[in-house]
Amino acid sequence: MNQQPHKIDHVGVAVKSLDDALPFYVENLHLTLEGIEEVESEKVKVAFLRIGESRIELLEPTSEDSPVAKFIEKRGEGIHHLALGVKQIDERIKELKEKGIRMLNEQAKTGAGGARIAFIHPKASSGVLYELCEKEKKGE
Repeated sequence: MNQQPHKIDHVGVAVKSLDDALPFYVENLHLTLEGIEEVESEKVKVAFLRIGESRIELLEPTSEDSPVAKFIEKRGEGIHHLALGVKQIDERIKELKEKGIRMLNEQAKTGAGGARIAFIHPKASSGVLYELCEKEKKGE
């Protein structure tokens, strides 16, 4: 298959508090806040800010045992992951696994905005956490 990602969907930024972080992005960088939602499965509250055809996703942990809370505790606030827009995510996951790429998610799951997502283990990609992100056409 060997299908190339079609865009950087978003950059995930871990923050301790959306309330504290949002004014910088909205008032100083003049980015448009598209919305805030809670993703219970990931134990985060997220805010999406549009920048061109991509977004910045601010991630606030909602639990001390969430992966984002652990990330902040270990590394501090900052860039958490890079999300690549893909089509046919199930086939992409299968292809990566067949090539021996370690995945954090063996199957796609539902993420923010109803997107289908899966994460590549950072040990497979030079320490960078990549998210594969498949969205319906209308919400790309």
